[in-house]
Amino acid sequence: MAVLHQFDYLFAIGTIFAGLDAWNIGANDVANSWATSVASQSVTYLQAMVLASIMEFAGSVGVGARVADTIRTKIVDTSLFKDDPALLMLGMVCAVTASSIYLTMATKIGLPVSTTHSIMGGVIGMGVAAVGADGVQWVGKGPGTGAINSGVVQVFLAWIIAPGLSAIFASIIFLITKYGVMLRKNPVWKAFIYVPVYFGLAAALLTMLLLWKGGNYEVKLTDSQLPGVIVAVGVGFALLMCVTLMPWLYRVVMLDDWQLRWYHIPLGLLLLRRGPVPENPDDEYEDEPVQEISPKDELAATKAAQRGDVEISAAGALPEKTVGAADSTDGASGNGAAAPVRRKKPSDFRKPHKKMLKGRPEGKWYSLPVVWYGIKWAFLHGIDQDVVNLAGQKSALAGDVEEIHAHAARYDNKAEYMYSFLQVMTAATASFTHGANDIANAIGPYATVFEIWNSGVLPESGKAAVPTWILCFGAAMLVLGIWTYGYNIMRNLGNRLTLQSPSRGFSMELGSAITVILATRLKLPVSTTQCITGATVGVGLCSGTWRTVNWRMVGWIYFGWFITLPVAGIISGCLMGIIINAPRWGYSG
Repeated sequence: MAVLHQFDYLFAIGTIFAGLDAWNIGANDVANSWATSVASQSVTYLQAMVLASIMEFAGSVGVGARVADTIRTKIVDTSLFKDDPALLMLGMVCAVTASSIYLTMATKIGLPVSTTHSIMGGVIGMGVAAVGADGVQWVGKGPGTGAINSGVVQVFLAWIIAPGLSAIFASIIFLITKYGVMLRKNPVWKAFIYVPVYFGLAAALLTMLLLWKGGNYEVKLTDSQLPGVIVAVGVGFALLMCVTLMPWLYRVVMLDDWQLRWYHIPLGLLLLRRGPVPENPDDEYEDEPVQEISPKDELAATKAAQRGDVEISAAGALPEKTVGAADSTDGASGNGAAAPVRRKKPSDFRKPHKKMLKGRPEGKWYSLPVVWYGIKWAFLHGIDQDVVNLAGQKSALAGDVEEIHAHAARYDNKAEYMYSFLQVMTAATASFTHGANDIANAIGPYATVFEIWNSGVLPESGKAAVPTWILCFGAAMLVLGIWTYGYNIMRNLGNRLTLQSPSRGFSMELGSAITVILATRLKLPVSTTQCITGATVGVGLCSGTWRTVNWRMVGWIYFGWFITLPVAGIISGCLMGIIINAPRWGYSG
């Protein structure tokens, strides 16, 4: 039974804004894990949302308590509030309120910002307003802490190190893929060798996160046993892929077995006993000549056609023209130029976007069909967005995306397809680690609010466990944010930063996941936005020239990082300062 019943209203306000903060983490931050997979069309947006919901919830509830303790007890010296615990409760309410307000504005304008920066600013702002700058633990104190591995300074260092480390890890992985697979002769066969290895690596990394004392469970393994278990899981998973997924990929990719579907994967080695592949009646381009066109020429031809410049578009082999479109039978166009031929593009294999919501039914607003439509709209309009096409639209924030894509190299489509399944796993791993790391931004302060309201005493660092129901509450609001508004940020972190493909996206996600896993292990609340952005820039630079990266978009994202902490801190500090210093009824001076 709660002790501080007189502050029930503070607990209620804290619950509302902690839920809003968690909702924004889902809407703003989950794109960090899944934007590349959706942009490269390894998964549909709906599939990404389902997988993200499962992995984010599991990571939040299973591992999220570890970083939450850093947010709620190691930024402001909570011992200064021992004579008035309710004041710390008020401060955490102000912090999470400021964070949620700022994140709501950033998410609305489509700016991917750091939710870690936001809550840190809120906690620091309320700490300065309540106990002064000296009350903020800029550098750790006490035994077992150093000058740079605890306190606020550890977060500042994480902000600096995280993008750089992610860029390095992602670049190394992509360069291995680029020169070991994509630029080699017969890259598809090379991919068959690398893909199971990467599957094992991703499985080992996720196991590492779970076993390194990551959650609200006890791992009964010694330090000497942990490496063996991690390696065994990685090797075992790689072997599992070799006997299940790889035979399926061999039939589908190498033999063009158009009859197989994803649910045939469990058949594994039995698929190798299938007979010859029959002719596909729907293969309309099988005997069609293919003309290789560089991305730059293709873009120039497209723009020429839009201007109505027929000669340039014909000479540039406009992709939308097909064989037989010319006037003469020998392939010559009317003006003597060679007739353009149809070149397969990724969009040729893209399934048309299907909307789940139909038109609004007619009737009064309170009629049952209209009310039911409104309920469906609230929960489904977010996943009804065509994120892939939205990313290609010009905007002040993104600039000319097609021009940026034209400078990036393209690789063998079949080899890229080999990485699609791998990209889904790395995205799921990144999503799990995001839930483990970033749920603390919402439930860390809220756990302090609940504990003080419920017990009337200050939380003790490292001793008071975050209640499971709070983890579940935060995870549920996070998932709701994914479904209702995640598309707004996902379109900006996808193809608008650089050209995405399965091999590129896999490298970005795995590099980012490695960085977040290390940070979670070291109890550093790093920004997953910075990790994936650093990884994207690193891979973009490795895939072509500096022109393959949308530097305008990167600049906007960095600007958002720069202003997040001070803006959230000012909002929180002003709220706290006004409330604790405002005149009260009966105030006598």
